[in-house]
Amino acid sequence: QVQLVESGGGLVQAGGSLRLSCAASGRTFSRYAMGWFRQAPGKEREFVAAISWSGISTYSADSVKGRFTISRDIAKNTVYLQMNSLKPEDTAVYYCAAKQGYGSSWFDQVRPDYWGSGTQVTVSS
Repeated sequence: QVQLVESGGGLVQAGGSLRLSCAASGRTFSRYAMGWFRQAPGKEREFVAAISWSGISTYSADSVKGRFTISRDIAKNTVYLQMNSLKPEDTAVYYCAAKQGYGSSWFDQVRPDYWGSGTQVTVSS
Protein backbone atom coordinates (compact mmCIF):
# COMPACT_ATOMS: atom_id res chain seq x y z
CA GLN A 1 0.00 0.00 0.00
CA VAL A 2 1.40 3.35 -1.05
CA GLN A 3 1.56 6.04 1.59
CA LEU A 4 2.70 9.64 1.56
CA VAL A 5 3.03 11.01 5.08
CA GLU A 6 3.61 14.71 5.66
CA SER A 7 5.14 16.23 8.77
CA GLY A 8 6.60 19.52 9.94
CA GLY A 9 3.55 21.73 9.91
CA GLY A 10 2.70 24.04 12.77
CA LEU A 11 2.16 27.59 13.93
CA VAL A 12 4.74 30.25 13.09
CA GLN A 13 4.86 34.03 13.09
CA ALA A 14 5.03 36.00 9.89
CA GLY A 15 8.59 36.14 8.61
CA GLY A 16 9.42 32.79 10.16
CA SER A 17 10.36 29.46 8.61
CA LEU A 18 9.14 25.89 8.54
CA ARG A 19 10.35 22.76 6.79
CA LEU A 20 7.81 20.22 5.64
CA SER A 21 8.73 16.62 4.98
CA CYS A 22 6.92 13.97 2.98
CA ALA A 23 7.97 10.37 3.47
CA ALA A 24 6.88 7.94 0.79
CA SER A 25 6.51 4.24 1.42
CA GLY A 26 5.05 1.18 -0.23
CA ARG A 27 6.94 1.46 -3.49
CA THR A 28 9.99 3.03 -5.06
CA PHE A 29 9.37 6.58 -6.24
CA SER A 30 12.51 6.81 -8.31
CA ARG A 31 10.52 7.49 -11.49
CA TYR A 32 8.00 9.79 -9.87
CA ALA A 33 7.96 13.54 -9.75
CA MET A 34 6.82 14.77 -6.36
CA GLY A 35 5.34 18.02 -5.24
CA TRP A 36 3.29 20.08 -2.86
CA PHE A 37 -0.16 21.60 -3.07
CA ARG A 38 -2.01 23.66 -0.48
CA GLN A 39 -5.58 24.50 0.35
CA ALA A 40 -6.67 27.45 2.44
CA PRO A 41 -10.11 27.60 4.07
CA GLY A 42 -12.78 28.40 1.51
CA LYS A 43 -10.36 28.21 -1.40
CA GLU A 44 -9.47 25.66 -4.02
CA ARG A 45 -6.40 23.52 -3.74
CA GLU A 46 -3.44 25.18 -5.47
CA PHE A 47 -0.06 24.07 -6.69
CA VAL A 48 3.00 25.12 -4.70
CA ALA A 49 6.11 23.37 -5.99
CA ALA A 50 7.34 20.20 -7.70
CA ILE A 51 10.59 18.35 -8.23
CA SER A 52 11.62 15.79 -10.83
CA TRP A 53 12.44 12.24 -9.92
CA SER A 54 16.17 12.99 -10.29
CA GLY A 55 15.95 16.11 -8.13
CA ILE A 56 17.54 18.19 -10.88
CA SER A 57 14.45 19.97 -12.14
CA THR A 58 12.18 22.06 -9.92
CA TYR A 59 9.11 24.17 -10.60
CA SER A 60 7.35 26.58 -8.28
CA ALA A 61 4.30 28.78 -8.22
CA ASP A 62 4.99 32.49 -8.62
CA SER A 63 3.53 33.17 -5.19
CA VAL A 64 6.30 31.22 -3.45
CA LYS A 65 9.30 31.78 -5.71
CA GLY A 66 12.28 33.10 -3.78
CA ARG A 67 10.75 32.00 -0.47
CA PHE A 68 10.07 28.25 -0.76
CA THR A 69 12.56 25.60 -1.86
CA ILE A 70 11.69 22.03 -2.75
CA SER A 71 14.23 19.22 -2.53
CA ARG A 72 14.29 15.45 -2.26
CA ASP A 73 16.40 12.66 -0.83
CA ILE A 74 16.02 9.77 -3.25
CA ALA A 75 17.63 7.25 -0.91
CA LYS A 76 15.15 8.15 1.83
CA ASN A 77 12.13 8.42 -0.50
CA THR A 78 11.50 11.81 1.08
CA VAL A 79 10.70 15.24 -0.34
CA TYR A 80 11.07 18.48 1.57
CA LEU A 81 9.60 21.95 1.34
CA GLN A 82 11.68 24.63 3.02
CA MET A 83 9.45 27.65 3.61
CA ASN A 84 11.07 30.97 4.52
CA SER A 85 9.68 34.48 4.94
CA LEU A 86 6.27 33.05 5.64
CA LYS A 87 3.21 35.26 5.26
CA PRO A 88 -0.28 34.96 6.75
CA GLU A 89 -1.58 34.15 3.26
CA ASP A 90 0.56 31.00 3.29
CA THR A 91 -1.77 29.58 5.92
CA ALA A 92 -3.24 26.36 4.54
CA VAL A 93 -3.22 22.60 4.70
CA TYR A 94 -0.22 21.44 2.69
CA TYR A 95 -0.47 18.19 0.74
CA CYS A 96 2.29 16.06 -0.69
CA ALA A 97 1.67 14.41 -4.06
CA ALA A 98 3.41 12.06 -6.48
CA LYS A 99 2.99 11.54 -10.22
CA GLN A 100 4.88 9.19 -12.49
CA GLY A 101 6.85 11.02 -15.15
CA TYR A 102 9.97 12.95 -16.04
CA GLY A 103 10.62 16.59 -15.36
CA SER A 104 8.48 18.79 -13.14
CA SER A 105 7.05 21.72 -15.12
CA TRP A 106 3.82 19.87 -15.90
CA PHE A 107 3.06 18.96 -12.29
CA ASP A 108 0.48 21.71 -11.78
CA GLN A 109 -1.52 20.56 -14.81
CA VAL A 110 -2.05 16.88 -14.01
CA ARG A 111 -3.86 14.81 -11.44
CA PRO A 112 -1.32 13.21 -9.11
CA ASP A 113 -1.28 9.44 -8.72
CA TYR A 114 -0.93 9.63 -4.95
CA TRP A 115 -1.78 12.15 -2.22
CA GLY A 116 -0.82 12.54 1.39
CA SER A 117 -3.37 13.42 4.05
CA GLY A 118 -1.99 16.90 4.64
CA THR A 119 -0.32 18.94 7.35
CA GLN A 120 -1.56 22.27 8.70
CA VAL A 121 0.58 25.38 8.39
CA THR A 122 -0.63 28.48 10.21
CA VAL A 123 1.17 31.82 9.92
CA SER A 124 0.16 34.49 12.40
CA SER A 125 0.51 38.19 11.69
